[in-house]
Amino acid sequence: MRVKRGFTRRRKAKKIKKETKGFIKSRRASYKKAKEAVIKAGTRAYFGRKKRKRDLRRLWIIRLNAAARNNGMKYSELINALKKNKIELDRKILADIAVREPEAFKKILEEVKK
Repeated sequence: MRVKRGFTRRRKAKKIKKETKGFIKSRRASYKKAKEAVIKAGTRAYFGRKKRKRDLRRLWIIRLNAAARNNGMKYSELINALKKNKIELDRKILADIAVREPEAFKKILEEVKK
């Protein structure tokens, strides 16, 4: 007796079509094109997650450099001084302090300059 894949194939196609919500033309309508689109979208999403980490680190460095220069110091000098003084605040936290609490950031710089 042969196996008919009606239900299984329909369920699989439904799942793919659900993932193509918001796509246009045949990328949504045609199962074959939709499947290709979903695979490509997944790949791009994966690389996007990696890229976001790089972008955020760049943003933190830019913010730290700007805040440090406003207080008469360069970014590289700041990082070097932090390491020498064994102050273990990462770039994310430092950038957040620099943006939200400039007075606290100024105190950190004063501590580092000693």
